[in-house]
Amino acid sequence: TEQAVAVAGGIIGGILLFVLLGITVYLLWKRFCRLFSYEKLTVPVKTTNANAIFQDHANSEIQLKSTSRSRSVPFIIPPTLHGRDWIHLTNEEQVQEDRDPCMTPQSGPRSSFHSLAGAYVVGTINPDLYKFPEDKSETDFPDGNIGRLWFSIEYEQESERLLVSLIKVRKLQPPADPCSPFVKIYLLPDERSYLQSKTKCKTLNPQFDENFVFQVSSKMLLQRTLKFLVYHVDKQKKHHLLGQVIFPLKNEALTEDNKLVIWRDLEKENLEPPSEHGDIQFSLSYNDYLGRLTVVVLRARGLKLQEESPAVGVYVKVSLMNHNKFIKSKKTAALLGTPNPVYNETFSFKADQTELDTTSLSLSVLQNNKGEKTILLGRVVVGPFMYTRGKELEHWNEMLSKPKELVKRWHALCHST
Repeated sequence: TEQAVAVAGGIIGGILLFVLLGITVYLLWKRFCRLFSYEKLTVPVKTTNANAIFQDHANSEIQLKSTSRSRSVPFIIPPTLHGRDWIHLTNEEQVQEDRDPCMTPQSGPRSSFHSLAGAYVVGTINPDLYKFPEDKSETDFPDGNIGRLWFSIEYEQESERLLVSLIKVRKLQPPADPCSPFVKIYLLPDERSYLQSKTKCKTLNPQFDENFVFQVSSKMLLQRTLKFLVYHVDKQKKHHLLGQVIFPLKNEALTEDNKLVIWRDLEKENLEPPSEHGDIQFSLSYNDYLGRLTVVVLRARGLKLQEESPAVGVYVKVSLMNHNKFIKSKKTAALLGTPNPVYNETFSFKADQTELDTTSLSLSVLQNNKGEKTILLGRVVVGPFMYTRGKELEHWNEMLSKPKELVKRWHALCHST
């Protein structure tokens, strides 16, 4: 019996060894067949769209070399869908016809030539549709532009520091000499101290990449305004102002995790001396479709404060009048302790187009004092010929001639009540 068991074990072991050898030989043979299954095409493959595809590729290569008019890329159905029917349409597009959804793709060797020949062109892809939107801030400059400034701001709550990064200026208007620009940065209302950048020699597109720090409490931060003055230094070391940017901080959400990168177009500074009671700058716009009159109170300068104190608040009251009858009024926020406040606040009023000949706007600059009544620092009225003359009438008429467009001007304040 022991001999029979030994013989049976030997037979079973031999069979298993033979099976393993057979499997190994089969796998090696399959791999060998795959390596040598690629065949060279000596004649064009006669499939439905093969010649058209090769011809299209050749034509597209020629067109790309000679002209850039056609930028589309063929969108090809892979050969896994080879067994399905397609209906020819215009513009080389095809639609699949309903057939047996369970149909399996044809088997056979898959070389790169077979993949291309067995594919179907169903349309084209326009690469321009998948490009990231371009940053047009360095290319789109309006007419009359005198330059554009880029900067970033960030506020550190714990140390109460305002971090300002001066990045660059572009498209400065060339002065008589080669331009050598630098920038002064103020944190208004403090106009006595400033921080200054390095001077960049002989360039209209200076790259600064400089960082500045202002110490300001979180309570006062939103009442402050950044002011950038861009200067040019001539050969005699004289400074010439090229433009300015005024940026109030009150509408910005400043945190350590929120670094804002901002650009603004330079504005020309009003070089005329302030009038007797100061000046106010605002924009007017009228939307004839909505019957809406919009006023943007921008800033004031040269105000004659009755009491110069950090506790003094100055604000602007905008009133809509009709036949000298009060209709409605709105107020800006009160800014503390400055004769040159910057507001940048927008107000809208309903005003029918048929009533514009009898409608006027009154802008009053007022000062709050502790324990005293409000003091009028100055006032200006803009409106039709019935109420105004001079610059105020011109501003009103220009607003009407340019519907839906903001028209900005400075006006001298008067002290009449």
